[in-house]
Amino acid sequence: MNHLPRNMNLKAFDPHRADFTCKYEADANPPFTAEADALFQQGMAVTSYDLVFEQRDYAKAAQLWQQAAGMGHWKAAMNLAGLYESGLGLPQDSEQAVLLVEGLMKQGVPAAFDKMGTYHQRGIGVKGDASRAYAFWQLAADMGSSAAQAHLGYKLQGTYDNPDQGFWGNREVALKMLECSFAQGNGDAAYTLALTITGDDASLGEDNARALRVYHEGVKLGCKDCARDLSVSFDLVRPMTGNTIDTARSDRYRLLREALELNPDLRFPNLDKVLPLPPAALPLWDGKRETLLDAAKPLVAKPAEKPTPGAQRTGRAHIPQGHVLRRQAQALVVEASTLVPHSGYWLARLAKVYRDHEQAWEDAQVPQRYAQGETFEAADRRSLGAYANYAPRTVWHYLGEASPVHVPTHPRVAQGIARSTRVPVPLLHCKGMLPCPRTGVWGGQVPRDHPMARLYNRWDRFAYVEKGQSFPDPRHQHIPIAPHEVKWLWLDNANQPQRSGIVEVTLSDLHDAQTAS
Repeated sequence: MNHLPRNMNLKAFDPHRADFTCKYEADANPPFTAEADALFQQGMAVTSYDLVFEQRDYAKAAQLWQQAAGMGHWKAAMNLAGLYESGLGLPQDSEQAVLLVEGLMKQGVPAAFDKMGTYHQRGIGVKGDASRAYAFWQLAADMGSSAAQAHLGYKLQGTYDNPDQGFWGNREVALKMLECSFAQGNGDAAYTLALTITGDDASLGEDNARALRVYHEGVKLGCKDCARDLSVSFDLVRPMTGNTIDTARSDRYRLLREALELNPDLRFPNLDKVLPLPPAALPLWDGKRETLLDAAKPLVAKPAEKPTPGAQRTGRAHIPQGHVLRRQAQALVVEASTLVPHSGYWLARLAKVYRDHEQAWEDAQVPQRYAQGETFEAADRRSLGAYANYAPRTVWHYLGEASPVHVPTHPRVAQGIARSTRVPVPLLHCKGMLPCPRTGVWGGQVPRDHPMARLYNRWDRFAYVEKGQSFPDPRHQHIPIAPHEVKWLWLDNANQPQRSGIVEVTLSDLHDAQTAS
């Protein structure tokens, strides 16, 4: 058994280490295919926190994650281990959980080493051993695990040692770990970092202005404790929030905190759309919880809309965009002289077809919509030429009503953690070092061959930016990317200015509304 990763030799945990080198887990994690990720996301959707517990299908998720894990999706394998731990959707089996995690350790997944530390701390599938737990967390943090970095950063940010209470005084290393984890998008790290730097003692690295920004960024990353602290701070006289009570901001942070308690998978990258930091004025909000959450959520781009059959026809032949005639001609056939018996689409046909030119005429006919009680219009038989008067009589075949085309819902939208939108055409791009040319939601990415691409190009990398403002600088989150390396894409969704000068939060695409008008 000594050869198993769970029993590997470990360097003893050193709370007084002299330094820490930041590494990112995105650089170490094995890549996975889009197909595997789709299965993983489907499993997340059927177990969404937005569903009441009885509606969550953990058995279905287990099947999906087993498929994805078999295709090399390490996140799916981690989630599968969690199901074996809890006994949800699968028989409870801690040994199977440990084996899955060990398999990921062999692939060099930093999160697996962090999880093994938790197993040793709690005695899940292994003998409980706090010393080995900390040693695993130390190794995971050094490999790039954001969770391990956040955890150890919390443990080391004390001003003195108290091993019995589980904390030590190594503030310099703690801050480096927290900054590294924060750069990877870890909300827990944002909270501990903000809490640690709150104050006015520059010699200790305290900075109230930055603490406020980090708390705010933490809310975007899904940190409920960040939202709670900001809600409390804006409701009291505190230096970090300008010694000014702002109950409107407090109320909005409180609602976000409540939402994150119910669904920790939520992210709010467009938070500035509904809750910008002062001195920016708050946009007018309708008071509905759903409006606040949906406006702040990340966006999923809808695929380009392709014309459906008949959508470009006019008159009776027009079939609304996004609708199709799904059924073949029904048995109902009526004479051309009969009043229309049912509303819907009808297709002109000949009672019998004898010649090629008659078949060609039939092939050229398109469905026509009639309402019940109308009179069928005379079919245009001129293309039959000299045989028009001798061809078989015209009859009408009933095709029924047009039905909406089923458009699959993106798994993250189904999970309740994202909102779909159409990308305005023509595309509007802007480099990150330039002033924002247009107010709205922007999505940022670096080129795929950029060394930080796997870290930076995330599904929730958005920002709500006002015209003339600067785009977010990655370096403010300790991400080594210069602003000019980021390419931003405008996704519209800007708030609506009113004639009174007040700006109102809106979820509608202004681009679509302007096009429609």
